[in-house]
Amino acid sequence: MRHPKEIGDQSTMAILYVYRLQGWDIFVPFGENSRADFVVDRGHGLQRVQCKTGRLREGSIVFNTCSSYGHHPHPKVLKRDYIGEIDEFAVFCPPLGSVLALPIDEILNRTTCALRVDPPRNNQKRGIRLAAAYEVARIDVY
Repeated sequence: MRHPKEIGDQSTMAILYVYRLQGWDIFVPFGENSRADFVVDRGHGLQRVQCKTGRLREGSIVFNTCSSYGHHPHPKVLKRDYIGEIDEFAVFCPPLGSVLALPIDEILNRTTCALRVDPPRNNQKRGIRLAAAYEVARIDVY
């Protein structure tokens, strides 16, 4: 079983690679305690980016929109969101090779987010967010 840090590092590297392929400038903060994994400049201002690994679940890409501190001894809070600390989530979904960029303003839930890959079986249209609308690129990492 792979360590969660290794999985996160793989996602961050895939996202950085795709962002550079787009021609965007990337700035990486010094140290481990920054809430943003990197800053991107697409030519119209700087955006603070938090990288996440997406899991394919029941036709959706699902990812966490908060940090968990439950594994720390005596945590002050169990979960902490990123509101006011980042501008967007960048998500890598390994089974699809898909990299998505999602503004934090479009996050409806403070703990998780789901973006549909497959259409809903009941043909629902309202309230559905399609992953394709946020996809930057797909890469083959295997």
